[in-house]
Amino acid sequence: MNLNELKPAKGAVKKSKRIGRGQGSGKGGTSTRGHKGAQSRSGYSSKAGFEGGQMPLYRRVPKSGFKNINRVEYTAINLSTLQYLFENKNINTFDLDVFRHNGLISKKDKVKILAKGEITSKLEVKAHAFSKKAIEMIEAKGGTATTL
Repeated sequence: MNLNELKPAKGAVKKSKRIGRGQGSGKGGTSTRGHKGAQSRSGYSSKAGFEGGQMPLYRRVPKSGFKNINRVEYTAINLSTLQYLFENKNINTFDLDVFRHNGLISKKDKVKILAKGEITSKLEVKAHAFSKKAIEMIEAKGGTATTL
């Protein structure tokens, strides 16, 4: 077998439908568009969500809820993560640059420290928000929790 003998499997390749190439092609005349109406004309495009005059889905389904534009989204970081970084990378002062450098947050993320897990060492933590329990646990070990 040579490369020049390779062919696709029988029936795998279809000839493209040549529309509007005269009556002899069988697809001339209306070019498979039917007779008259907007969709038979050139330049036709329906607007997004148009369902042929039927009440469109976005109007049939009732509206519900609202989006609070004042909501502040925080990226949660647990105390167990801080303890892990302390043990493996010997970090005891945590701020946004440390979190970013270790891949825990993106550039503009706000950070909230949560109390899941245990800490066994004195840590200095700077973040946008803390849970009450997290502050208690950090200060119980002699550390500081500074809100930015």
